Amino acid sequence: MYVRDGIAYAEHPSTPIKVWGVRPLPDFKLWVRFNTGEAKVIDFKQLLNDACFQPLRDPEVFRDVYIDYGCTVWKDGEIDIAPEYLYQKGVNER
Repeated sequence: MYVRDGIAYAEHPSTPIKVWGVRPLPDFKLWVRFNTGEAKVIDFKQLLNDACFQPLRDPEVFRDVYIDYGCTVWKDGEIDIAPEYLYQKGVNER
């Protein structure tokens, strides 16, 4: 249990998921390290059909990925994706 702003909660406070490291891989995949210490690989191919991610179809644009405030971004912040999504959809690195 914990108390925040005078309200008692039964669960333990959770730390928001953040991206600590990112590296583009061949075939539109990303290697991502999270603040949990876990590393996962995310296949972006299906997302490239969404209008907001279509610029990432260009391999050079896709490779220009970087981290901004714990979030994976491209094109000076025009394109981003939630760290929680990457964490849920990623496959643990082996």
